[in-house]
Amino acid sequence: MSRYQPVPLTDHVEWPADEMQARAETFLADIRRRHTVRDFSSRPVPRLLIETCIRAAGTAPNGANHQPWHFCVIGDPAVKRRIREAAETEEREFYAGKAGEEWLKALGPLGTDPDKPFLETAPWLIGVFGARRSVSADGVLRKNYYVPESVSIAVGFLIVALHQAGLVSLTHTPAPMGFLNEICGRPDEEKPYILMVVGYPAPGATIPAHALEKKPLEAIASFL
Repeated sequence: MSRYQPVPLTDHVEWPADEMQARAETFLADIRRRHTVRDFSSRPVPRLLIETCIRAAGTAPNGANHQPWHFCVIGDPAVKRRIREAAETEEREFYAGKAGEEWLKALGPLGTDPDKPFLETAPWLIGVFGARRSVSADGVLRKNYYVPESVSIAVGFLIVALHQAGLVSLTHTPAPMGFLNEICGRPDEEKPYILMVVGYPAPGATIPAHALEKKPLEAIASFL
C-alpha cells in the first residue's frame, strides 16, 4: 500500500512581478558579496547560530527525502588541531606532485599552499558526511539515493545561510578525507564530502583577485 499522503501547500508566498524581480536582484547583489575566505578571526561564534544555519541546510531537496547527510560540528581546539595535522599531511602530498602539474597551475591564481592554519584559527569546522544508508525521519533504516547530489545541495544551502547570518566560510576538500571518519567518530559507511571552515574574517582579510572573475550569463546559461 502506498505511503503517499498529500498535504496542502500553505506557506508559499507570491509577489507581484515587479517585486519578484526586485527581490531577485537584491539577492543577486547580496550573494555577490559572498566570498570564500582563508583569513579567519578566532572571534567566537555562538553555537546557536551554527545550529540555525544547519537547520536551514537540512531543508535542502534530496533523494526520496531520506536526508542522507550528517553535519559534524567541531569547536574543540584539540580536535581542530588533529584535523589540521591530518589535512596538512594529505595537502603536502598533493602539492608535492600528487595533484599533477595542470591542477597545481590552475590553483596558482588562488595562492593556496599546504599550510592550513585556518583549520585551527576559525571557531568552527563542520564536516559534512553523506551516507549510503541511514535512518530516515520516520525512524526506519533505508538505502539512500542521489547521495552526492543531495549533500551538495545541502552544502549550498549551508553556505548561503552562513553568509546571510554575517559569517564567512571556506569549503576545504583535502583528498582523501578518510581521517575525518576516525576523528569525528563517524561510521565507515559515511563518506566525508566537505570540511567547512566557519567564522568571521580576520582584520585585513584578503581574497584572490582571480576569485572575482565570474563568467557572464551567456557563458553559463542557454534559453531554448
